[in-house]
Amino acid sequence: MKPLYLVIISLLCAVLAVAGTASAGPADITVTSSATDPPVLMKGDTGTLTVTIQNNGPDTVAISSARLYGSGVVPLSDSYASVGEIGAGNSKTFTFTIRADGGEGTFYPQFVLNFRDGGGSLRYPVPVQVENTPLSASVIGKPDAFSEGRTAEITVRVGNPRPNAASGVQVIPQGTGFSATPTGGFIGALAPDGSATVLFNLTPTTETDVAFQVIWRNGINTHTTDLVLPIVFGEDKRQADPVITNVEVTPVAGGYRIVGDVMNAGLESARSVIVTPGAPATPTDPFRVYVVGTLDPDDISSFEVTFRADANVTEVPLVVEYRDDDGNRYTATTMVGVGGVTASFEERDGDIPIVGIIIVVLVALGIAGAIYYSWRRT
Repeated sequence: MKPLYLVIISLLCAVLAVAGTASAGPADITVTSSATDPPVLMKGDTGTLTVTIQNNGPDTVAISSARLYGSGVVPLSDSYASVGEIGAGNSKTFTFTIRADGGEGTFYPQFVLNFRDGGGSLRYPVPVQVENTPLSASVIGKPDAFSEGRTAEITVRVGNPRPNAASGVQVIPQGTGFSATPTGGFIGALAPDGSATVLFNLTPTTETDVAFQVIWRNGINTHTTDLVLPIVFGEDKRQADPVITNVEVTPVAGGYRIVGDVMNAGLESARSVIVTPGAPATPTDPFRVYVVGTLDPDDISSFEVTFRADANVTEVPLVVEYRDDDGNRYTATTMVGVGGVTASFEERDGDIPIVGIIIVVLVALGIAGAIYYSWRRT
């Protein structure tokens, strides 16, 4: 039989060994990292929360369960009902699906590990950031004024003021009363504080509102931002501006002849330029219509038109018709006075001109007078 002191020592060693294993194991389990995807949620977003633990002790530790709970950010997935053992120096990762149900700010849902064999539990508050700042959109390029049927370039800039990246960014113009090319622009990923631009060719058919919808994702969550651009028709300060100058009006057989110059005082080219007299004038040959062609900015070209008009007409319009680069038709009218100029004669269908008759009568009277005077002297 062993001495009593040896039995007591053996029992103490056994108790100390058991106590050491039970108390030292859980104390060596630490949370080494945590992360959310996306890194910053918006209210209502769904994401994932990943927590990694490590056993820094020399012994294996048995874990019964792991779970997550809290307010503001709530778990959607089930807890880990059975975890098992984690060996010395090993690590283990737990992933939970979460949803941001609260407002903005930083929330701390509790990560809880329960140990087996009465080893207690580990509680760790995991930080989760929620911020509702959306992407921004602005129009940084557009014409001074829009015109019906005329294509205009619209440049939209999209910026990311959020603290995390946005993915799948695209811009889509929506609405009626216009056509757009392309029908949508894809940007892709936008880093924090990053920006990108999309160019659209917009052709309005009526005054309307164009809604540029920015669609983007925060993790797996889709969000939108709308930018409204009013389309109001007005005078474009850059468009072609044909001006009639150096006008001379002279009478010709059967009417009038106008010569002059047409100049493009605008900042864009005028194409397919023609000049013609308008009502109440009636264009006549040989220059019913004068074709100028293309007038670039500051270009000038001479023209000549012929027409007839009633005797009571004091001025007639000269109409300049031209097209822009998109084929849209425009007209510009200049009034020219003809009241101080008398046509050389007026033609009547099938009749001798009145002026010619008057001249013949005067000549005949002169001849008759000369004959009479000669006869009297004789």
